[in-house]
Amino acid sequence: MIKIFMKQFLSSALSVLLLIGTLPFETGAQSGQPGYSGQGAPLTADELQQLAAPIALYPDSLVAQVLAAATFPDQIAAAEGWYQYHSNLTGSALMAAVDQQPWDPAVKALTQFPSVLGNLASNLSWTSSLGEAYHTQSADVMAAIQVLRAKAYAAGNLKSSTQLAVVQQSPQVIVIQPVNPQVVYVPMYNPAVVYGYPYVVPAYVAPPPPVGAAVVAFGVGIAVGAMMAGGSYAWGYSSWNCGWHGSTTVVYHGGAYYGNNAWHGGYYGSSASAYNGYGGSAHASNGYNPSTGTYARGGTVSNGYGSVSAGQAYNPHTGASASTVQGSNAYGSYGASTASKNGTTVDSQHQTNANGTTGQMHSSNGASAYGATGKNGNSAAIGQTANGDKYAAANGKTYSNTGSGWDQKSGSPSSYNKSSSSGWGGQEHSGGSSAMSSGGGGWSSRQSSARGSSSYGRGRR
Repeated sequence: MIKIFMKQFLSSALSVLLLIGTLPFETGAQSGQPGYSGQGAPLTADELQQLAAPIALYPDSLVAQVLAAATFPDQIAAAEGWYQYHSNLTGSALMAAVDQQPWDPAVKALTQFPSVLGNLASNLSWTSSLGEAYHTQSADVMAAIQVLRAKAYAAGNLKSSTQLAVVQQSPQVIVIQPVNPQVVYVPMYNPAVVYGYPYVVPAYVAPPPPVGAAVVAFGVGIAVGAMMAGGSYAWGYSSWNCGWHGSTTVVYHGGAYYGNNAWHGGYYGSSASAYNGYGGSAHASNGYNPSTGTYARGGTVSNGYGSVSAGQAYNPHTGASASTVQGSNAYGSYGASTASKNGTTVDSQHQTNANGTTGQMHSSNGASAYGATGKNGNSAAIGQTANGDKYAAANGKTYSNTGSGWDQKSGSPSSYNKSSSSGWGGQEHSGGSSAMSSGGGGWSSRQSSARGSSSYGRGRR
């Protein structure tokens, strides 16, 4: 019984976490998100306007970068994480470091606009939807941007300033460019106000202007002079534009640019491997599924001394996430995992060596479990469910305490006494249960307890 318990505890705690990282998460629309399934069904004009509202009033070249980069949401997340560790870099030093990264040119270009990159990374479900819409309905997205600009223009909220030049080239085309081509200002506005129509978008996608500011406000200008010069960095600001006439697409180096060629409404990813002459190897992969919104990445490194693997998965639609680290060497194996979903987080750890196996798990809802098996077959485990029910097992005997004292559920009869629900109850007087005693190096009978594998799933629902 206890061996089964331990196997269930250790295997289920880890396998559930790993499955979360490999199986699709269920989809679900966040509040304020457009009702687009991500399966390739065309969005309506209103849905496209809602989707593009936070970035439609950006300068044309920046709009182009955002639309193209949004088709690489996994790279946007990676670039934002990278930038947080390299935020001390500026100017040519930043561009040189970015140029070495394996990202799409549009993602590289956005590192010059950290607030925009951060907004895209902070709401990957919106970014993913925008990218898929552009890739599958590029002309419709471009048309939606012009409709939005026309609404803001008609409402008197889009006009030339010391930062941006707004030119209406035709009734259908409004162009927005920096007044000073060496400095780009990113406009800040509330989409529910600026267009004269209450578009609903996540507040953190488009930070509103400061209190008391104009409907459209501006932060600090971004110097792009070095990038405008071209030459060294082909992905610079001046390489991008919007084609408003004829082929209505993002324009990159004078040609139409549709973003990620691998985007077909299904899973895509990348992987890499490396080997050396001493028996060592390294493998890494990452992937994204726009149909479910799931991001996952993992890697393994091994050599003659052992191996270590790590993996992560996240779904911004549901908020579910999981991570795990597993390792092994000549002395045994070990691992730790964390999973979160529906407001509950579960952490688990295990270790195995020549002396046996130990494992534990803790849930944010109050459930926990501890267990161990020795090399000679002796074993023990204690657990507590989220509702306070307690369970214990040691050397073939199992016990439960659901509020009326301890009750032996299986194993040989003993003189174990029931007690009130105020504590763990009396100690077992017969032999073979030292692991449940307060001494002897075993599990303390008055220790805060845990829950066994049979109740593990209950805490996850």
